[in-house]
Amino acid sequence: MADNKSLTGLTEEEAQEFHQIFMSSFTAFIGVAVFAHVLAWLWRPWL
Repeated sequence: MADNKSLTGLTEEEAQEFHQIFMSSFTAFIGVAVFAHVLAWLWRPWL
């Protein structure tokens, strides 16, 4: 294994870049979901 790849086939730098993009898009998704829940709560409270 001279090219120093992991089980996923990514190098350490590629894995770090993927992780950074994944976390930022996941955070954006959670933000949109929270915003949608707040709007739904204001429209029709469920508790």
